[in-house]
Amino acid sequence: MGEPLAALVGLGNPGPEYDDTRHNAGFWFVDRVAQGAGASWRHEAKLSALACRARVDGVDLWLVKPATFMNASGTTVGALCRYYRLTPAQILVAHDELDLAPGAARLKKGGGAGGHNGLTDIIAHIGAEFWRLRIGIGRPPPRRDLIPYVLGRPSRAEAEAIESGLGRGLDVLPLIVKGDTQRAMNLLHTTNGEAAHGA
Repeated sequence: MGEPLAALVGLGNPGPEYDDTRHNAGFWFVDRVAQGAGASWRHEAKLSALACRARVDGVDLWLVKPATFMNASGTTVGALCRYYRLTPAQILVAHDELDLAPGAARLKKGGGAGGHNGLTDIIAHIGAEFWRLRIGIGRPPPRRDLIPYVLGRPSRAEAEAIESGLGRGLDVLPLIVKGDTQRAMNLLHTTNGEAAHGA
């Protein structure tokens, strides 16, 4: 068993024009956690974020959505660690993942950013040893640019599949918050749809 989780950070871009875009899958996840816990978001200027406290399976967590744009997400996560004296291992970052098919979700700790600007900035601020919940959004067709894809809205079928991936993440969150990450990984990695591109 690892140490219990202290904070869950969802990645996305602020503003209504981004609400339904693939890049905001991390926001979607923490919104569902907050809703399930009956928690209300408030602006925390010291974190440059929307934040709230939620109790998940007996564990008190900070839920956080950076109010910066994606490529400055590390500003919020760095402030979170400083103000509340958290280690990277106490933080779970939920984010969209191109290398997983819609409907898939995976849990991992450490590693590189895989080209994800939000993760790149977080790593620059606190290092790489935080947990990541990777929410599959799939890759665009060949010769289609990535940026319009991640900042675009999924089709109805894709949105339903992504919702299924969010649900899988919610199902194992009680294990993650208590530090039973190996069991959470085993469940996620054996019940999900196949990952895109073998990732």
